[in-house]
Amino acid sequence: MTRYQVDLAGTRHRFETLAEVLAKATPSRSGDHLAGLAALSSEQRVAARLVLADLPLTTFLDDLVVPYETDEVTRLIIDRHDATAFAPLRALTVGGLREWLLDDRTDEAALKAAARGLTPEMVAAVSKLMRNQDLVSAARRIENVTAFRNTIGLRGRLSTRLQPNHPTDDAKGVAASILDGLLLGSGDAVIGVNPATDDIPTIGRLLRLLDELRQGLNIPTQSCVLTHVTNTIALIGQGAPVDLCFQSIAGTEAANRGFGVSLDLLAEAHHATLALGRGSVGTNVMYFETGQGSCLSSDAHHGVDQQTLECRAYEVARAYAPLLVNSVVGFIGPEYLYDGKQILRAALEDHFCGKLLGLPMGLDICYTNHAEADQDDMDVIATLLGVAGISFIMGVPGADDVMLGYQSTSFHDALYLRDVLGLRPAPEFEAWLAEVGLTDAAGKLVSPDSRLPSLERVPALAALYG
Repeated sequence: MTRYQVDLAGTRHRFETLAEVLAKATPSRSGDHLAGLAALSSEQRVAARLVLADLPLTTFLDDLVVPYETDEVTRLIIDRHDATAFAPLRALTVGGLREWLLDDRTDEAALKAAARGLTPEMVAAVSKLMRNQDLVSAARRIENVTAFRNTIGLRGRLSTRLQPNHPTDDAKGVAASILDGLLLGSGDAVIGVNPATDDIPTIGRLLRLLDELRQGLNIPTQSCVLTHVTNTIALIGQGAPVDLCFQSIAGTEAANRGFGVSLDLLAEAHHATLALGRGSVGTNVMYFETGQGSCLSSDAHHGVDQQTLECRAYEVARAYAPLLVNSVVGFIGPEYLYDGKQILRAALEDHFCGKLLGLPMGLDICYTNHAEADQDDMDVIATLLGVAGISFIMGVPGADDVMLGYQSTSFHDALYLRDVLGLRPAPEFEAWLAEVGLTDAAGKLVSPDSRLPSLERVPALAALYG
């Protein structure tokens, strides 16, 4: 007889595996339907949630959704699990964990102490029992702070990744986008370029451009060119000015193999970047991107729903003490998150789960042009994530990425959030904005046509003014 069953309205609902319970309990989304994992009716979803709510948390240590013997991410989860941190929660069910998370007596210290005792599957499970407002309320209590040349994730702060992509990696185009973002107070999380090519000499040229610009203007921030870790390791060997090491990651060994990485390779990249010692106020050197659906798209999901697998990717991330973790929530398309409602739910889940696991969570609040979503959906998501205490969002000129061909958030969207929610940039970057005269004593931008001083020290910027 199956361990997972419940009688509901005269019907006995049986679920053969823990993975099936998790999948059927998940809010409806197109990726799980595509994989044949989603609940077949609202009644079946409720039944799965009833089963899930009564499961002891210890179930997730005994009944693994992806086999330990064949998956290194599972081994990472189990081998790094902290029994001491788990001890205060050991007697709880998943439903009990939800009540504990939302209890006013559960303070931030308790939440942070519990992080290493919770596995990604436990966190995914409890999120499936939470309403949107629960995800916001629990997430906003947690402050996960990281640092490199500035400090990210402090309460009351909102940082941005300045994303100056260009379809041909043209230096003048990239520089123009960076200047646009800086003049609008963007770029404290990172100035990060998605290159159009993986050509190592081109990436090296972009790294030197970003470093020249950062040093010329004395900006307390970090730069990154988003390329494969093997390229970054090679560029470090060539003496390129690497601040952060980027990599896309997923929640199973097979999906990570599809990205061309393993845990050992990530460890090598982490050590190589850390050894450069380029951080001035901290040593967090990794930048990871994730997204629901990546395991399904590479046929590496093991029958597990996409949200649970997304949480398993966070276990990979926290093994390397990242500066930034970015869930690119709507980028993978409507096959996985169909419309604005599904993207919103996924965004709140990803943010809550990542923060509960101790990560510095940001989101690329975005959609592809064939999704049933628009910029009004992004406004709602951004506002809710701002209330929930998100560490950083994207800053893209006009919210339209001309290289990747998708819609994200703009420099002005970040200014909106900072204004309506009273949020400020990272403290070191905030001081720089005031020092160079871009903001007034209240932290407001002084003029939309401000001109940075010392532009002549950066040839790529000086050239923009002829």
